[in-house]
Amino acid sequence: MHSGSCLCGSVAFVIDGALSAPSACHCSQCRNQSGHVWASTSTHEDNLSFSSDETLSWFRASDIARRGFCRACGSFLFWQHNDEDTISIAMGALDEPTDLKLARHIFVADKGDYYDIKDDLPQEAQ
Repeated sequence: MHSGSCLCGSVAFVIDGALSAPSACHCSQCRNQSGHVWASTSTHEDNLSFSSDETLSWFRASDIARRGFCRACGSFLFWQHNDEDTISIAMGALDEPTDLKLARHIFVADKGDYYDIKDDLPQEAQ
């Protein structure tokens, strides 16, 4: 069982189920929305429930997915592919301890030119 929320607490959630090993996404959309790299875990969408979601909004940045955020504080919380029954959840929104460790970097071919990836984790171009 994991819980989490946005910065202001207006969107609060519980995850009752397994979480994937976290990924750090370097795509331009995640960098634009989060301000840098976006780290997330994922779970089956049925594992996610909300204790508060009155300020949860969804934005379609592309034809393939939607991004969930709090319209009160701006926290970028979720990413969900249209054709999948899983949902990605921002690592920074989870209450600690998460008992998770970053496992990989994704979309590194699209990473910003202002930083280097210096750890030994696997890197996927897309």
